[in-house]
Amino acid sequence: MSVLSGKNILLGVTAGIAAYKTTYLVRLFIKAGAQVRVVMTPASKDFVTPLSLSTLSKNPVVSTFYDTEDENELWNNHVELGLWADFMVIAPATANTLSKMSNGTCDNILLATYLSAKCPVYFAPAMDLDMYKHQSTKNSIDKLESFGNICVPATSGELASGLVGEGRMAEPEDIVSFVESDIASKLPLKGKKVLITAGPTYEAIDPVRFIGNHSSGKMGFELAKTSANLGAEVILITGVSNEKVNHSFIKRIDVVSAQEMYDAVHEYYKDVNIAILSAAVADFKPINVSSSKIKKKSGGMNIELERTKDILASLGTQKEHQFLVGFALETNNELENAIGKLKKKKLDLIVLNSLQDKGAGFKKATNKVTIIDKSEKISEFALKSKTEVSKDILNEIITRL
Repeated sequence: MSVLSGKNILLGVTAGIAAYKTTYLVRLFIKAGAQVRVVMTPASKDFVTPLSLSTLSKNPVVSTFYDTEDENELWNNHVELGLWADFMVIAPATANTLSKMSNGTCDNILLATYLSAKCPVYFAPAMDLDMYKHQSTKNSIDKLESFGNICVPATSGELASGLVGEGRMAEPEDIVSFVESDIASKLPLKGKKVLITAGPTYEAIDPVRFIGNHSSGKMGFELAKTSANLGAEVILITGVSNEKVNHSFIKRIDVVSAQEMYDAVHEYYKDVNIAILSAAVADFKPINVSSSKIKKKSGGMNIELERTKDILASLGTQKEHQFLVGFALETNNELENAIGKLKKKKLDLIVLNSLQDKGAGFKKATNKVTIIDKSEKISEFALKSKTEVSKDILNEIITRL
Protein backbone atom coordinates (compact mmCIF):
# COMPACT_ATOMS: atom_id res chain seq x y z
CA MET A 1 0.00 0.00 0.00
CA SER A 2 1.27 3.45 -0.90
CA VAL A 3 1.80 6.18 1.70
CA LEU A 4 -0.62 8.15 -0.49
CA SER A 5 -3.48 5.76 0.23
CA GLY A 6 -6.44 7.64 1.68
CA LYS A 7 -4.77 11.02 1.18
CA ASN A 8 -6.34 14.05 -0.51
CA ILE A 9 -4.18 15.35 -3.35
CA LEU A 10 -4.87 18.66 -5.04
CA LEU A 11 -3.29 18.75 -8.49
CA GLY A 12 -2.58 22.19 -9.93
CA VAL A 13 -2.20 22.32 -13.72
CA THR A 14 -0.62 25.27 -15.51
CA ALA A 15 -0.26 26.23 -19.19
CA GLY A 16 2.66 24.15 -20.43
CA ILE A 17 2.79 21.51 -23.13
CA ALA A 18 3.53 18.92 -20.44
CA ALA A 19 -0.03 19.47 -19.15
CA TYR A 20 -1.15 16.59 -21.35
CA LYS A 21 0.72 14.25 -18.99
CA THR A 22 -1.48 15.23 -16.08
CA THR A 23 -4.11 12.72 -17.24
CA TYR A 24 -1.59 9.98 -16.46
CA LEU A 25 -0.62 11.67 -13.20
CA VAL A 26 -4.24 11.70 -12.00
CA ARG A 27 -4.58 8.00 -12.82
CA LEU A 28 -1.38 7.14 -10.93
CA PHE A 29 -2.40 9.08 -7.82
CA ILE A 30 -5.77 7.32 -7.81
CA LYS A 31 -4.08 3.95 -8.34
CA ALA A 32 -1.97 4.73 -5.25
CA GLY A 33 -5.23 5.07 -3.30
CA ALA A 34 -5.48 8.87 -3.16
CA GLN A 35 -8.48 11.11 -3.67
CA VAL A 36 -7.70 13.68 -6.38
CA ARG A 37 -9.13 17.09 -7.19
CA VAL A 38 -7.80 19.32 -9.97
CA VAL A 39 -7.47 23.09 -10.15
CA MET A 40 -6.32 24.63 -13.45
CA THR A 41 -5.17 27.99 -14.70
CA PRO A 42 -7.51 29.25 -17.43
CA ALA A 43 -4.74 29.04 -20.06
CA SER A 44 -3.94 25.41 -19.21
CA LYS A 45 -7.26 24.39 -20.77
CA ASP A 46 -5.61 24.97 -24.16
CA PHE A 47 -3.36 22.00 -23.44
CA VAL A 48 -5.61 19.51 -21.59
CA THR A 49 -9.37 19.53 -21.17
CA PRO A 50 -11.18 19.84 -17.85
CA LEU A 51 -13.51 17.09 -19.10
CA SER A 52 -10.63 14.59 -19.28
CA LEU A 53 -9.35 15.48 -15.82
CA SER A 54 -12.78 15.53 -14.19
CA THR A 55 -13.63 12.16 -15.73
CA LEU A 56 -10.38 10.60 -14.49
CA SER A 57 -10.46 12.20 -11.05
CA LYS A 58 -14.21 11.66 -10.60
CA ASN A 59 -14.39 15.21 -9.24
CA PRO A 60 -15.34 18.54 -10.85
CA VAL A 61 -12.38 20.54 -12.13
CA VAL A 62 -12.03 24.16 -11.01
CA SER A 63 -10.47 26.78 -13.27
CA THR A 64 -12.29 30.03 -12.40
CA PHE A 65 -13.30 31.87 -9.24
CA TYR A 66 -16.97 31.24 -9.96
CA ASP A 67 -19.03 28.85 -12.06
CA THR A 68 -20.03 30.86 -15.13
CA GLU A 69 -22.32 28.10 -16.38
CA ASP A 70 -24.54 28.37 -13.30
CA GLU A 71 -27.14 31.12 -13.56
CA ASN A 72 -26.34 32.10 -9.97
CA GLU A 73 -22.59 32.16 -10.70
CA LEU A 74 -21.57 30.09 -7.66
CA TRP A 75 -18.21 30.92 -6.07
CA ASN A 76 -15.50 28.27 -6.23
CA ASN A 77 -14.03 28.31 -2.74
CA HIS A 78 -10.23 28.29 -3.04
CA VAL A 79 -9.88 28.35 0.76
CA GLU A 80 -11.90 25.14 1.04
CA LEU A 81 -9.74 23.53 -1.64
CA GLY A 82 -6.56 24.46 0.22
CA LEU A 83 -7.90 23.10 3.51
CA TRP A 84 -9.15 19.88 1.87
CA ALA A 85 -5.74 18.87 0.55
CA ASP A 86 -3.22 16.74 2.44
CA PHE A 87 -0.74 17.54 -0.35
CA MET A 88 -0.72 19.92 -3.29
CA VAL A 89 1.19 19.06 -6.46
CA ILE A 90 1.63 21.70 -9.18
CA ALA A 91 2.59 19.99 -12.43
CA PRO A 92 3.57 21.28 -14.82
CA ALA A 93 4.85 24.40 -13.07
CA THR A 94 5.71 26.91 -15.79
CA ALA A 95 8.21 29.76 -15.41
CA ASN A 96 5.29 32.18 -15.32
CA THR A 97 3.52 30.34 -12.49
CA LEU A 98 6.76 29.81 -10.53
CA SER A 99 7.42 33.55 -10.66
CA LYS A 100 3.89 34.37 -9.50
CA MET A 101 4.03 31.78 -6.69
CA SER A 102 7.34 33.12 -5.41
CA ASN A 103 6.13 36.73 -5.45
CA GLY A 104 2.63 36.17 -4.08
CA THR A 105 0.83 37.21 -7.26
CA CYS A 106 -2.79 36.05 -7.16
CA ASP A 107 -4.51 36.47 -10.52
CA ASN A 108 -6.13 33.05 -10.96
CA ILE A 109 -7.74 30.42 -8.76
CA LEU A 110 -4.75 28.08 -8.80
CA LEU A 111 -2.56 30.79 -7.30
CA ALA A 112 -5.25 31.75 -4.79
CA THR A 113 -5.49 28.10 -3.75
CA TYR A 114 -1.71 27.80 -3.49
CA LEU A 115 -1.57 30.84 -1.22
CA SER A 116 -4.38 29.36 0.92
CA ALA A 117 -2.91 25.84 1.20
CA LYS A 118 -1.66 24.77 4.61
CA CYS A 119 -0.35 21.43 3.36
CA PRO A 120 3.02 20.49 1.83
CA VAL A 121 3.29 21.79 -1.75
CA TYR A 122 5.28 20.02 -4.46
CA PHE A 123 6.01 21.65 -7.81
CA ALA A 124 7.41 20.09 -10.98
CA PRO A 125 9.03 22.71 -13.25
CA ALA A 126 8.49 22.37 -17.00
CA MET A 127 9.84 24.80 -19.60
CA ASP A 128 12.35 25.16 -22.38
CA LEU A 129 16.09 24.86 -21.82
CA ASP A 130 17.08 28.53 -21.70
CA MET A 131 14.05 29.48 -19.62
CA TYR A 132 14.97 26.82 -17.06
CA LYS A 133 18.57 28.07 -16.93
CA HIS A 134 17.57 31.71 -16.58
CA GLN A 135 18.56 33.31 -13.30
CA SER A 136 15.02 34.54 -12.66
CA THR A 137 13.72 30.95 -12.82
CA LYS A 138 16.48 29.77 -10.49
CA ASN A 139 15.58 32.59 -8.12
CA SER A 140 11.91 31.59 -8.18
CA ILE A 141 12.74 27.96 -7.38
CA ASP A 142 15.17 28.91 -4.60
CA LYS A 143 12.61 31.27 -3.08
CA LEU A 144 9.85 28.67 -3.18
CA GLU A 145 12.12 26.10 -1.52
CA SER A 146 12.92 28.67 1.17
CA PHE A 147 9.16 28.78 1.84
CA GLY A 148 9.24 25.01 2.45
CA ASN A 149 7.81 24.07 -0.95
CA ILE A 150 9.40 20.99 -2.50
CA CYS A 151 10.78 20.93 -6.04
CA VAL A 152 10.42 17.77 -8.14
CA PRO A 153 13.51 18.35 -10.30
CA ALA A 154 13.14 18.74 -14.03
CA THR A 155 14.93 16.17 -16.18
CA SER A 156 16.95 16.29 -19.40
CA GLY A 157 15.48 15.22 -22.70
CA GLU A 158 13.92 16.41 -25.91
CA LEU A 159 11.91 19.59 -25.37
CA ALA A 160 8.94 21.01 -27.25
CA SER A 161 11.23 23.48 -29.04
CA GLY A 162 13.28 20.63 -30.47
CA LEU A 163 16.23 21.39 -28.22
CA VAL A 164 17.63 18.69 -25.99
CA GLY A 165 18.48 19.58 -22.42
CA GLU A 166 17.24 20.22 -18.90
CA GLY A 167 13.75 21.61 -18.35
CA ARG A 168 11.57 18.62 -19.19
CA MET A 169 8.94 17.88 -16.54
CA ALA A 170 9.59 14.70 -14.59
CA GLU A 171 7.53 11.79 -15.89
CA PRO A 172 4.25 11.12 -14.01
CA GLU A 173 5.61 7.86 -12.57
CA ASP A 174 8.67 9.70 -11.28
CA ILE A 175 6.58 12.50 -9.76
CA VAL A 176 4.47 9.99 -7.84
CA SER A 177 7.57 8.08 -6.73
CA PHE A 178 9.27 11.32 -5.64
CA VAL A 179 6.27 12.43 -3.59
CA GLU A 180 5.90 8.98 -2.00
CA SER A 181 9.60 8.81 -1.09
CA ASP A 182 9.64 12.33 0.30
CA ILE A 183 6.56 11.69 2.45
CA ALA A 184 7.92 8.36 3.69
CA SER A 185 11.28 9.90 4.62
CA LYS A 186 9.52 12.38 6.93
CA LEU A 187 7.21 9.93 8.67
CA PRO A 188 7.86 9.83 12.44
CA LEU A 189 8.09 6.02 12.64
CA LYS A 190 10.22 5.48 9.54
CA GLY A 191 12.90 2.92 10.34
CA LYS A 192 11.03 1.67 13.42
CA LYS A 193 9.68 -1.84 13.93
CA VAL A 194 6.39 -2.13 15.81
CA LEU A 195 4.89 -5.32 17.20
CA ILE A 196 1.14 -5.27 17.83
CA THR A 197 -1.12 -7.96 19.21
CA ALA A 198 -4.84 -7.97 18.50
CA GLY A 199 -8.02 -9.95 18.93
CA PRO A 200 -9.00 -12.74 21.32
CA THR A 201 -7.36 -16.07 22.02
CA TYR A 202 -9.38 -19.27 21.98
CA GLU A 203 -8.48 -21.97 24.49
CA ALA A 204 -9.67 -25.39 23.36
CA ILE A 205 -11.90 -27.58 25.53
CA ASP A 206 -12.30 -30.21 22.81
CA PRO A 207 -12.14 -30.10 18.98
CA VAL A 208 -15.45 -28.16 18.91
CA ARG A 209 -15.62 -25.97 22.00
CA PHE A 210 -13.35 -23.31 23.43
CA ILE A 211 -13.03 -20.64 26.08
CA GLY A 212 -12.90 -17.19 24.46
CA ASN A 213 -14.02 -13.58 24.78
CA HIS A 214 -15.84 -10.92 22.78
CA SER A 215 -12.82 -9.07 21.39
CA SER A 216 -13.11 -8.27 17.66
CA GLY A 217 -9.48 -7.19 17.21
CA LYS A 218 -10.53 -3.85 15.68
CA MET A 219 -8.46 -1.72 18.06
CA GLY A 220 -5.30 -3.68 17.33
CA PHE A 221 -5.88 -3.59 13.59
CA GLU A 222 -6.39 0.18 13.69
CA LEU A 223 -3.15 0.53 15.65
CA ALA A 224 -1.37 -1.56 13.01
CA LYS A 225 -2.71 0.55 10.14
CA THR A 226 -1.89 3.82 11.87
CA SER A 227 1.63 2.63 12.71
CA ALA A 228 2.20 1.60 9.10
CA ASN A 229 0.86 4.92 7.83
CA LEU A 230 3.39 6.62 10.10
CA GLY A 231 6.18 4.71 8.37
CA ALA A 232 6.71 1.75 10.70
CA GLU A 233 7.37 -1.83 9.73
CA VAL A 234 4.58 -3.63 11.58
CA ILE A 235 4.29 -7.20 12.84
CA LEU A 236 0.62 -7.80 13.63
CA ILE A 237 0.01 -10.94 15.67
CA THR A 238 -3.71 -11.56 15.84
CA GLY A 239 -6.05 -14.06 17.35
CA VAL A 240 -9.19 -15.12 15.51
CA SER A 241 -10.67 -11.98 13.93
CA ASN A 242 -12.80 -10.97 10.95
CA GLU A 243 -10.86 -7.71 10.61
CA LYS A 244 -8.95 -7.20 7.36
CA VAL A 245 -5.75 -5.33 6.62
CA ASN A 246 -3.97 -4.68 3.33
CA HIS A 247 -0.77 -2.70 3.74
CA SER A 248 2.67 -3.48 2.40
CA PHE A 249 4.26 -2.38 5.70
CA ILE A 250 2.21 -4.88 7.76
CA LYS A 251 3.13 -8.53 8.26
CA ARG A 252 0.13 -10.41 9.65
CA ILE A 253 0.58 -13.53 11.75
CA ASP A 254 -2.54 -15.48 12.73
CA VAL A 255 -2.68 -17.47 15.96
CA VAL A 256 -5.43 -19.10 17.98
CA SER A 257 -4.33 -19.86 21.52
CA ALA A 258 -2.53 -17.87 24.20
CA GLN A 259 0.47 -20.20 23.89
CA GLU A 260 0.67 -19.60 20.13
CA MET A 261 0.52 -15.86 20.72
CA TYR A 262 3.20 -16.11 23.43
CA ASP A 263 5.51 -18.00 21.08
CA ALA A 264 4.94 -15.61 18.15
CA VAL A 265 5.45 -12.50 20.27
CA HIS A 266 8.71 -13.81 21.72
CA GLU A 267 9.98 -14.73 18.27
CA TYR A 268 9.84 -11.08 17.13
CA TYR A 269 10.09 -9.05 20.34
CA LYS A 270 13.88 -8.79 20.51
CA ASP A 271 14.05 -6.97 17.16
CA VAL A 272 11.31 -4.38 17.61
CA ASN A 273 11.43 -0.80 18.86
CA ILE A 274 7.83 -0.62 20.07
CA ALA A 275 5.47 -3.34 21.33
CA ILE A 276 1.77 -2.61 21.78
CA LEU A 277 -0.15 -5.49 23.32
CA SER A 278 -3.82 -4.82 22.73
CA ALA A 279 -4.95 -8.46 22.39
CA ALA A 280 -7.51 -9.87 24.81
CA VAL A 281 -5.50 -12.92 25.86
CA ALA A 282 -7.28 -15.60 27.90
CA ASP A 283 -6.07 -15.72 31.50
CA PHE A 284 -6.99 -19.40 31.90
CA LYS A 285 -7.06 -22.53 29.75
CA PRO A 286 -8.28 -26.09 30.35
CA ILE A 287 -5.66 -28.37 31.89
CA ASN A 288 -6.90 -31.30 29.86
CA VAL A 289 -8.15 -30.93 26.29
CA SER A 290 -10.32 -33.78 25.03
CA SER A 291 -9.19 -35.26 21.72
CA SER A 292 -12.82 -35.93 20.77
CA LYS A 293 -16.02 -33.99 21.20
CA ILE A 294 -17.34 -34.22 24.74
CA LYS A 295 -20.82 -35.73 24.64
CA LYS A 296 -23.67 -34.06 26.42
CA LYS A 297 -24.67 -35.92 29.57
CA SER A 298 -27.18 -35.34 32.30
CA GLY A 299 -25.93 -33.23 35.15
CA GLY A 300 -23.14 -30.66 35.09
CA MET A 301 -19.58 -30.73 33.85
CA ASN A 302 -16.46 -29.49 35.58
CA ILE A 303 -13.50 -28.15 33.62
CA GLU A 304 -10.28 -27.71 35.55
CA LEU A 305 -8.34 -24.63 34.46
CA GLU A 306 -4.78 -23.40 34.76
CA ARG A 307 -3.30 -19.98 34.16
CA THR A 308 -1.90 -19.10 30.75
CA LYS A 309 1.53 -17.51 30.46
CA ASP A 310 1.45 -13.77 31.06
CA ILE A 311 2.80 -12.42 27.78
CA LEU A 312 2.95 -8.77 28.85
CA ALA A 313 4.75 -9.51 32.13
CA SER A 314 7.28 -11.72 30.35
CA LEU A 315 8.10 -8.91 27.91
CA GLY A 316 8.54 -6.46 30.79
CA THR A 317 11.20 -8.65 32.39
CA GLN A 318 13.06 -9.03 29.06
CA LYS A 319 12.79 -5.39 28.01
CA GLU A 320 16.02 -3.85 26.77
CA HIS A 321 15.47 -1.03 24.25
CA GLN A 322 11.78 -1.64 23.56
CA PHE A 323 8.99 0.83 24.37
CA LEU A 324 6.34 -1.43 25.89
CA VAL A 325 2.62 -0.59 25.91
CA GLY A 326 -0.17 -2.57 27.52
CA PHE A 327 -3.94 -2.31 27.75
CA ALA A 328 -6.17 -2.53 30.81
CA LEU A 329 -9.88 -3.23 30.48
CA GLU A 330 -11.45 -2.50 33.85
CA THR A 331 -14.93 -2.37 35.39
CA ASN A 332 -14.10 -0.81 38.78
CA ASN A 333 -11.17 0.94 40.52
CA GLU A 334 -9.99 1.65 37.00
CA LEU A 335 -7.08 4.03 37.59
CA GLU A 336 -5.78 2.16 40.61
CA ASN A 337 -5.81 -1.16 38.78
CA ALA A 338 -4.27 0.28 35.61
CA ILE A 339 -1.41 1.97 37.49
CA GLY A 340 -0.80 -1.25 39.41
CA LYS A 341 -0.55 -3.17 36.13
CA LEU A 342 1.73 -0.51 34.63
CA LYS A 343 4.23 -0.84 37.48
CA LYS A 344 3.99 -4.56 38.05
CA LYS A 345 4.59 -5.40 34.39
CA LYS A 346 7.28 -2.74 33.86
CA LEU A 347 5.41 -0.93 31.10
CA ASP A 348 6.25 2.44 29.58
CA LEU A 349 2.59 3.23 28.88
CA ILE A 350 -0.78 1.71 29.62
CA VAL A 351 -4.07 2.37 27.82
CA LEU A 352 -7.07 2.14 30.12
CA ASN A 353 -10.55 1.21 28.90
CA SER A 354 -13.52 1.14 31.21
CA LEU A 355 -16.60 -0.92 30.47
CA GLN A 356 -18.46 1.71 32.49
CA ASP A 357 -18.00 4.18 29.61
CA LYS A 358 -20.78 4.18 27.05
CA GLY A 359 -19.47 3.42 23.56
CA ALA A 360 -16.29 1.71 24.78
CA GLY A 361 -15.40 -1.96 24.95
CA PHE A 362 -15.55 -4.99 22.68
CA LYS A 363 -17.19 -5.03 19.23
CA LYS A 364 -17.66 -1.27 19.19
CA ALA A 365 -16.55 1.13 16.46
CA THR A 366 -15.64 3.66 19.14
CA ASN A 367 -13.51 3.71 22.25
CA LYS A 368 -12.78 6.02 25.17
CA VAL A 369 -9.32 5.73 26.65
CA THR A 370 -7.13 7.12 29.38
CA ILE A 371 -3.39 6.87 28.78
CA ILE A 372 -0.97 6.65 31.72
CA ASP A 373 2.83 6.68 31.43
CA LYS A 374 5.41 5.28 33.84
CA SER A 375 5.71 8.63 35.63
CA GLU A 376 1.93 8.34 36.23
CA LYS A 377 1.09 11.24 33.95
CA ILE A 378 -2.56 10.79 33.02
CA SER A 379 -4.07 11.86 29.68
CA GLU A 380 -7.81 11.47 29.22
CA PHE A 381 -9.46 11.39 25.80
CA ALA A 382 -13.05 11.78 24.67
CA LEU A 383 -15.07 9.04 22.99
CA LYS A 384 -13.75 8.67 19.44
CA SER A 385 -13.64 6.23 16.57
CA LYS A 386 -11.04 3.53 17.07
CA THR A 387 -9.15 4.95 14.09
CA GLU A 388 -8.81 8.28 15.91
CA VAL A 389 -8.01 6.53 19.20
CA SER A 390 -5.16 4.68 17.49
CA LYS A 391 -3.74 8.04 16.36
CA ASP A 392 -3.94 9.40 19.92
CA ILE A 393 -2.11 6.34 21.26
CA LEU A 394 0.63 6.52 18.64
CA ASN A 395 1.04 10.27 19.21
CA GLU A 396 1.52 9.64 22.93
CA ILE A 397 4.15 6.99 22.15
CA ILE A 398 6.00 9.15 19.61
CA THR A 399 6.26 12.10 22.01
CA ARG A 400 8.01 9.80 24.52
CA LEU A 401 10.42 8.02 22.17
